[in-house]
Order: sequence, then C-alpha cells, then structure tokens
Amino acid sequence: MFQIDDTVIASDIIEENFLCDLSACKGECCVEGDSGAPLEDEEVTIIEGLLPEVWNDLSPQAQDVINESGVAYKDSDGEMVTSIINGKDCVFTYYDEKGICKCVIEKAYREGRVDFYKPISCHLYPIRLQRYKDFTAVNYHRWRVCKPAVQLGNKKGLKIYQFLKEPLIRKFGEEWYNELEIIGEEYKKEFNKEK
Repeated sequence: MFQIDDTVIASDIIEENFLCDLSACKGECCVEGDSGAPLEDEEVTIIEGLLPEVWNDLSPQAQDVINESGVAYKDSDGEMVTSIINGKDCVFTYYDEKGICKCVIEKAYREGRVDFYKPISCHLYPIRLQRYKDFTAVNYHRWRVCKPAVQLGNKKGLKIYQFLKEPLIRKFGEEWYNELEIIGEEYKKEFNKEK
C-alpha cells in the first residue's frame, strides 16, 4: 500500500495491468452487480438537473423507473446508487448498434449537451473508493466480467493507474496523480532490479 495525502492506495493499482475491452465485455459492468453505480451526494443533484437533456435517450423502462423511484436509491449498504431496471441495467444505459452497453450521460457529454461526464465511480472503474474516518482507500475491484480488460492490459503493458489517469485526476487532482506516477515509476525500477 501507498499513501498520498489522505488516500491509501492498494499496491495492485500500480502493479496490475488493465485496459477496457468493450468489444469483448460489451459493457457488462453497467448491467451486472448487486445494485446501481455508487454516487457521491452532489452527483444525485447534478444528475437530476441534467435529466431533461438525456430524457429522450433513456429507454421507456428507464423513464418508468425514474418517474416512480427517482434517479437513485439507497442500497443494502446504505449508499446512494443509480436506479436500476429489473435488478440489472443502470437506468442510464443504452445499447449501441454493436450491442455494447454504454452511458447516456457520457454520450450527452461527448456531444456537448451536458458538462458532467458521468458518475465518478463509473469513470474510475475498476477502482473503487472506500471512505473511512481519516482516509479514503483506493482499491482495485477484481471481477470476472473484466477478464478481457486484464488480458488486453497485459498485452499492452498498461497499468491500472495509467489507464485511469483522466478519472484519477478528475477525482484527486493533477498533483496527486503526479505523485502516484512517481510511485509507479519507482516501483517499476525496484521490480526490474529484482529480476
């Protein structure tokens, strides 16, 4: 483990390789799981505010769920998460022409219709954050649906923290990320010395 400011980072973030392979997994992480995507408190309000802009991109089932229950709910752990359809798909998913599950919020962002990329938990995945009283744990969430991402990451030699540079900077800032990069480079040098 490594510490930067009030974050404790699991070493596998700099040791393990990862590169999303949507052509293989089809975006299954937006469908499978026990509940919706974790949301930070302010994200619920942000998402509610951009609903009019993404409403027509949502499926009729998603619109029904949001009309009935809202954009988010508290899961069994008491955390706010995105609402889901029939215990599976996040309400903000859609399927492209190749059958790949994607996010309507991200689509609207890329089209310049909204200024919110998507929930930070989605942007950071497979990193999951766990808040404690004095620090935030930055952990790697291993999941069978991401096996193709591990394989592609291994093939390309791309570490988790490198793959997730943009969302890590979004969440923790550029200075924090630069420190993580230094740790990653030092670790690589030490690892190569041992070989």
